[in-house]
Amino acid sequence: MVKSVKTFLKHTYKDYITRSVNPPLVRTSTMVFKSMSDLRKVQRKNLKNPRGGHFEYGRQGTATTFELEKILTNLEESYHTFLTPTGFGSVFLCLFSILRPNDEIIIADPIYSPTRLLTEDYLKEFDIKTKFYDPNNLDTIKKNFTKKTKLIYVENPGSNTFEFQDLGKIISFAKKHRVLTAIDNTWATPYFLKPIKIGFDLSIVSATKYYSGHSDVMGGSLAVSKRVFNKVIKAQNMTGLRLSPDDAYFIMRGIRTLDVRLDRHQDNAIKIAKFLSKKKNIEVLYPHKKNSKNYKYWKKYYTGSSGLMGLKIKVQNKNSVDKFINSLKLFGHGYSWGGYESLALHQEIKEQGNRKYLKLKKNEYIVRLHIGLEDAKDLINDIKHSLRFLK
Repeated sequence: MVKSVKTFLKHTYKDYITRSVNPPLVRTSTMVFKSMSDLRKVQRKNLKNPRGGHFEYGRQGTATTFELEKILTNLEESYHTFLTPTGFGSVFLCLFSILRPNDEIIIADPIYSPTRLLTEDYLKEFDIKTKFYDPNNLDTIKKNFTKKTKLIYVENPGSNTFEFQDLGKIISFAKKHRVLTAIDNTWATPYFLKPIKIGFDLSIVSATKYYSGHSDVMGGSLAVSKRVFNKVIKAQNMTGLRLSPDDAYFIMRGIRTLDVRLDRHQDNAIKIAKFLSKKKNIEVLYPHKKNSKNYKYWKKYYTGSSGLMGLKIKVQNKNSVDKFINSLKLFGHGYSWGGYESLALHQEIKEQGNRKYLKLKKNEYIVRLHIGLEDAKDLINDIKHSLRFLK
């Protein structure tokens, strides 16, 4: 890999066979061979090097998905990267690969709510027990640890409430007790944090978000260490969780500008965080205050910050929060994020799931903002116009 990620993303693949600057889109269910001996030769190659793109059947992937795997593996600096049809598909593949009946998982309390539902509710039916730890008190990991603990699952920063954690401390504890670690790294992507490089075993990114960058495709990636590769490839082959060639092509197209877009998202988000920090009734949940704990742990592990932030708004009238959101003209209202456009969403407490350690007062409400690629001055003026509704 070249030294600069910015250069790498622009020169990841050139197809000199077709003389195309972009890789060809290969759609197929059947790979054809000249003879059975040719087929068997590919099968032997695949057994010898399962990361080598030696396909015998479309469900294993095509040349298009293989190229995206290589790009992401280089970007992640991982042993391999698996592709799934959605970001949540990568969450499922991660857990399905590692956990078995009678195992236990310790998971961050501010986890993505569908992940909470999957672990706390669905896995319970398979005799897999979920325990939650406090991201602000990592001693709760130690308190929840037993001989049955198989995996520590982190989301950093926390979903919606954006708590940053001491990742090194979590990894050290896990290695000491020979427990696997996974992290949802969608907020930062490996452009700002490379989890496998610092010691995690599995790293999840929703490719729907910043990899694509244009809100027109869904996908997920699961980067892994060599330690867990065989477990994950076996699980993926059994479940058939594969990304389509069309979606892989769109993600490759988007990822060429990942650095340019994330740098702009970050620049805009910092400007808006500084503006909102001056408001007495708003606490900005973003790593911008140098004297804060969140900033300390962000700065320790990350090289940058993305465009997603939270606002803890203190008002007497809950309806005023919705009025604030609804009056925004440049912020759409909807789920997902990571595209070019700004979004605003009022997160109800019930949408957070059964949070054990989240303590909000009756007059405190969480709003999530995704800061897009628009002119920051326009976004600030839009927010300024709507702040009058917060009472």
